[in-house]
Amino acid sequence: MGYETRAHMTPHPQDRRRTHGASAAAEPADETAVLVGGPADGTRIRVVGRPSVVQVTYPCELDGPAGGARADALYVYRRDPRVEIEPLRYGVDPASP
Repeated sequence: MGYETRAHMTPHPQDRRRTHGASAAAEPADETAVLVGGPADGTRIRVVGRPSVVQVTYPCELDGPAGGARADALYVYRRDPRVEIEPLRYGVDPASP
């Protein structure tokens, strides 16, 4: 689709996964998430550690020579903390630039 997603890792105490025994030292597993609203509506992604924010960029077409520069539209999706099972839900932030 041309979208690039990046997860911004801002850990919150309530986001820590409860683990027991030997698996407590293991890295968190990746989870399925769905993006809701905005240009990436319905896109499914994989996230690790339940990041609070996911950035989606979409390349913009340039009309003239840019000397190697590129322009990307940036959209911010925030995790819905009420959703605790897969697929996690990230809604578009209307205040994103």
